[in-house]
Amino acid sequence: MLFFLLMLLLPLFTEDPYILRILTLTSIFAILAASWDLLSGFTGQMNFGHALFFGVGAYVAALLNKYAGIPPWGSIPLGALGAVLAGLIIGIPCLRLRGTYLALTTLAFPIILMGIVFALPDLTGGELGISGIARLAGSRVANYYIAVVLMLGLCTIMWKITDSNTGIIFHAIREDELAVRAAGINTTRYKLLAFCLSGFFAGISGGLYAHFMRIAGPSTLEVSMSFTVVIWAIFGGIVTIYGPVGAVFVLFPLLEFLRFWQEYRTLMFACIVLLILLYMPDGLFRWLRDKIEKECPRCKIRNTAMRDTCRVCTAPLD
Repeated sequence: MLFFLLMLLLPLFTEDPYILRILTLTSIFAILAASWDLLSGFTGQMNFGHALFFGVGAYVAALLNKYAGIPPWGSIPLGALGAVLAGLIIGIPCLRLRGTYLALTTLAFPIILMGIVFALPDLTGGELGISGIARLAGSRVANYYIAVVLMLGLCTIMWKITDSNTGIIFHAIREDELAVRAAGINTTRYKLLAFCLSGFFAGISGGLYAHFMRIAGPSTLEVSMSFTVVIWAIFGGIVTIYGPVGAVFVLFPLLEFLRFWQEYRTLMFACIVLLILLYMPDGLFRWLRDKIEKECPRCKIRNTAMRDTCRVCTAPLD
């Protein structure tokens, strides 16, 4: 709660363009990281091509704005729906795949889309991308507030989804899909739902990015973008939603500030990530959560109560 308050009050203390730009991009990428966790963390559908959703959202929003004249408030949701369609397209052939096979298959889709982008330069701008699209808002502060409010709202919605009965089924599919199927639950439908939900939220982040940067280019589909999202999620702690969000707020500004030491930037980043993985294998923010729950009396009482009741119906357990 304190973090949310600080984010909302920040422009009252500084309107430095550089700081606002970094935090605006951080908020956009936080939505993207949380959407990956919603799919890969909770259902176990390891997606190494998450940049597909981001790129589709960016390109659809940019195309609709530039060629159809649709303003950002209309093009961004439509871009998200385009990413939902992409989720269906890759979700259906991936339903029977797991593990390495699923990861490699999802990795191929953004590469295929990038090839299509290069093959249609008159429409997509080719290597240069689509530029000159409308601004997200008229001022830096307005851009910042739009990104932060949407990040807080959408990440809260994702967290609520994972805390609902649907989220419990997602988690069960990740742990033992055969057992869930034996219980009479249609796992195919829920896995497709996870792909579509993840695509929707990632598509919104892509549309926000395109309108904030005023360009949608091949960089939104690069393999490095997909792997960066995975690093954020693992660094913060998967199956949490808040873990990947917190990781983006740690790592993305850190990388930006390390640009002043360009020679050592990659080395320092790699060392930080490796140290976290070695000493906090469940992620930085899951480790912090466990520490707090061990020390906080209120958390101990709450955890005891949760162990004594059923999470689905809240009935007391015998």
